[in-house]
Amino acid sequence: MNTAPVASSASADGPRWLTDEEQRVWRSYIEAATLLEDHLDRQLQRDAGMPHVYYGLLVKLAEAPQRRLRMTELAMSAKITRSRLSHAVARLEKSGWVRREDCPSDKRGQFAVLTEEGQEVLRKHAPGHVSAVRQAVFDRLTPEQQKSLGEIMRIVAEGLQPREAGADLPWLR
Repeated sequence: MNTAPVASSASADGPRWLTDEEQRVWRSYIEAATLLEDHLDRQLQRDAGMPHVYYGLLVKLAEAPQRRLRMTELAMSAKITRSRLSHAVARLEKSGWVRREDCPSDKRGQFAVLTEEGQEVLRKHAPGHVSAVRQAVFDRLTPEQQKSLGEIMRIVAEGLQPREAGADLPWLR
C-alpha cells in the first residue's frame, strides 16, 4: 500500500515523500533485514541456545584484547542500549560464558570478560553461524554486489552515528 501522495517533491510545509522506486528499495531493505535477523536468530537459538545479539557480544569479546571490554565500549560496539547490554550480560553470566570484573581505575566501571566456556561456545557454533550468513547473504551476491552492499551499509551506519555531543545513540541511553 502506497501511503504517499502522488507528488514526490516536498512543499514548503510538507514532507518530501519517497518516490515509487525509493519506496520499493526501502521496503525491500526492511523485509530483507527483518527476515535476515529472524533467520540468524533461529539458527543460533536452535544450534547454540542463544539469540543473535548474544552471539555478537561473545564475538566482540573474543576479538578484544585479553577477551575483555568495558561495558560501555561493548554497548557502543554492539550498537545497543546499556540496559539491553546489562540484561544480555546477566544472561551470558548465568550460562557461564561471560563474567564481569570491576574496573580498578573507575569504581563505577565494569568489564565484561569472555570465559573459557564462552570461547568454547564460539568455537563450537561459529562454523554453523558462518554457514548461515554465507547462505543467506554472500552466496546470493556477486563480488561486485558484496562490495556495493558493504559500501552502502558503511555510509548509512556512519550517517546514523553523529559525533557531536548530545547525539542520541543507543549506547548513550
